[in-house]
Amino acid sequence: MSTALIIVDIQNDYFPNGKMELSNPVKAADNAGEILEWFRQNNEDNIFHVQHISNDEGIGFFLPNTEGVKINQAVLPIEQESIIIKHTPNSFFKTELESKLKDKGVTKLVIVGMMTHICIDATVRAAVELGFETTLIEDACATRDLSYQDKVVPAEQVHYAFVSALKSMYANVISTEDFLQQKANTIL
Repeated sequence: MSTALIIVDIQNDYFPNGKMELSNPVKAADNAGEILEWFRQNNEDNIFHVQHISNDEGIGFFLPNTEGVKINQAVLPIEQESIIIKHTPNSFFKTELESKLKDKGVTKLVIVGMMTHICIDATVRAAVELGFETTLIEDACATRDLSYQDKVVPAEQVHYAFVSALKSMYANVISTEDFLQQKANTIL
C-alpha cells in the first residue's frame, strides 16, 4: 500500500497581510513543512500540492496572478512534486488528483492545510468517500473565526469542532509530533 501527502491551500492570502488571514497560519504551515520534509526524505514520489485559484473575483482572495494565490514559502513545491489546481473547496472535484493518486497506486492519504472548516473538511470527506484511508494532521491545519447573525465562534472552537467531526467517522486525526514519532518507529 502506498501513502501520499496532500497539502491543501497553504497560500499567501491566508497569512498576515493576506486577503483572508487565518488564526495561527504560520504555526500550521511550519507543522505542514515538517510533514513535507519527512515525505521528501521517505516518500518523495507521492507529494501533491493543491492550489486554489478563484474563478470568482467577488470572493476577493486567491485571485489569479496575485501574490496571495501563490503557495507559501513554508511548503513551496520542488520540481518533481505535483501541483493540482482547484476552483472549489473539494480538492478532488473536477481535478486530476484522484486519477494521479490511483495511477501511483496510492491507497492512504496524509492531509494538511487550510481552512479546516471548508477545504480540509471537504477534501477529507471526499477522500474517504473515494476509498482512501485518510490521516489528518490537525495542528498542520488552520482556520478563522466564524460568525452567524450576532454569534462569533472563535477559530480554535471552529477548528476543534471540525476536527472532532472528521475524527468520528472519516479520518485518523493526530498531531505533527505523533505522526513523526509513529512514522519513525515504523521505519526503525
